[in-house]
Amino acid sequence: MQRLDLKQLLSQKLSPQQIQFIKLLQIPTAELETRIKEEMEVNPALEEDEPDDTEELDRDDDDSDDSDDPDSSLDNDENTLDEDFDDRSSNDSEQADEMPEPEIQPKDEGPADTEANADNTDLDLSDYLNDDEIAGYKMQGDGPGEEEERDTPLADTSGSLLDSLLDQLHFADLDERQEAIGQQLIGSIDGDGYIRRDLSAIANDLAFSQNLEVTVPEIEAVLRVVQQFDPPGIAARDLPECLLLQLERRPQDENTVNAERILTDTFEEFSKKHYPRIQQKLDLEDDELKEAINVILKLNPKPGGSGPSGLGKTQYLMPDFILTNDNGIFNLTLNARNAPELRVSPAYTEMFRTYDKAAKKDQKMKEAVTFVKQKLDSAKWFIDAIRQRQNTLLRTMNAIVELQRDFFAEGDEGKLKPMILKDIAQRIGMDISTVSRVANSKSIQTEFGIYPLKYFFSEGIATDSGEDASSREVKSILKDLIGKESKERPLSDDKLEKMLNARGYNIARRTVAKYREQLNIPVARLRKEL
Repeated sequence: MQRLDLKQLLSQKLSPQQIQFIKLLQIPTAELETRIKEEMEVNPALEEDEPDDTEELDRDDDDSDDSDDPDSSLDNDENTLDEDFDDRSSNDSEQADEMPEPEIQPKDEGPADTEANADNTDLDLSDYLNDDEIAGYKMQGDGPGEEEERDTPLADTSGSLLDSLLDQLHFADLDERQEAIGQQLIGSIDGDGYIRRDLSAIANDLAFSQNLEVTVPEIEAVLRVVQQFDPPGIAARDLPECLLLQLERRPQDENTVNAERILTDTFEEFSKKHYPRIQQKLDLEDDELKEAINVILKLNPKPGGSGPSGLGKTQYLMPDFILTNDNGIFNLTLNARNAPELRVSPAYTEMFRTYDKAAKKDQKMKEAVTFVKQKLDSAKWFIDAIRQRQNTLLRTMNAIVELQRDFFAEGDEGKLKPMILKDIAQRIGMDISTVSRVANSKSIQTEFGIYPLKYFFSEGIATDSGEDASSREVKSILKDLIGKESKERPLSDDKLEKMLNARGYNIARRTVAKYREQLNIPVARLRKEL
């Protein structure tokens, strides 16, 4: 039996423009340039507005020569509709500037014209014939270029560790079969410089990828050759092997021998700093144990990062905001070096003008204009999204600066106030998710260094005075207490809790342990030194 149901639903959907704005808002300045280039590649109506230096000089000369002409002041960037079409005659340019914006309306002159215009009433060209309506998104909040260029880091042009290892492999005395195994081993090295894959799995890779049947002993023989390459400790399968490979290259004195014994026989005790057990097992005196431990601590546990440039590329932190303090007056600007000023291509406006003047408007021309209209709308939306992104970034950062004014004035971590995302959202009248996207992966350059925006958000800790203290302030005090402790008798979490309570911070032991872990500080037993 068929039934007919009527349901009423209320749903909310994001428009494509809103989705585009959200995606642009959450990316940092360092990635914005790549995103803009991708958009320019897929949308020919979007182009970068970079005036040619030679054209500017010529324009300045023309202005100086025509200073007596009363109409010369009108010939500038704001009043010229199409500055890129210099090959056209001056008369045509003047006619184009004076031409009013046409409106597509049915005419009564004849049936042919009426029919042609009726087919194109859905294309409103008046919104696309004025370049001034589609201005670039660069604003006054954009930072100056000279100051940004001064701090531009140099890129690392040296080769990678992988290239270095392959070069060393070519100089090794290996046959073609062994060199193929060596290349597979080097390709299996991870970012830390270790080979964590099973040798049997590497043998299977060689069989499937290169049709090369090898045994595990053959791979181990080539692995020992690769482990002699620089940097020391490369291609180890675990931490003890990595450290032992480095000790093999040191002078084999008493301290080195004792260090090898510690790593070979008592590595578990060494990792947990159970020094009395090590002394008991290896029959070492206090001085001998201390010297051997010092030798081990000087070794590199991650040799993958010690090559020419490691297995990865050097990355530089690019701030999204620049804050300066001019005698108590804060000046906040956006770092816009990687955001070129965009505009809609004047050629597309010319296409609309040509279409409007055309006597015959066939189907092919209509399809072409429809395509141009879509690309032009997309370019407008993208420029609006960039402009809206910059407005949102500035509003959010200005609110953060106002709430944390004491910190930005002195740079003292103890001046940070408790602040959560909700505080900023209420202050600027936006949703918490919007503030979260702004704070994510963004940073600000101040006179005291570069800080991620998340650094300024912290919880509140109750104090004896009745005021809330920032958790960042408590972490700073906790770090200072641990830094001044006796390394022979480190402070436990219970003792740290009592010391913080004595300073007026109402904090529990589990909170002390949580903050200590967030600071990447180990427990008291692992902080003990000889």
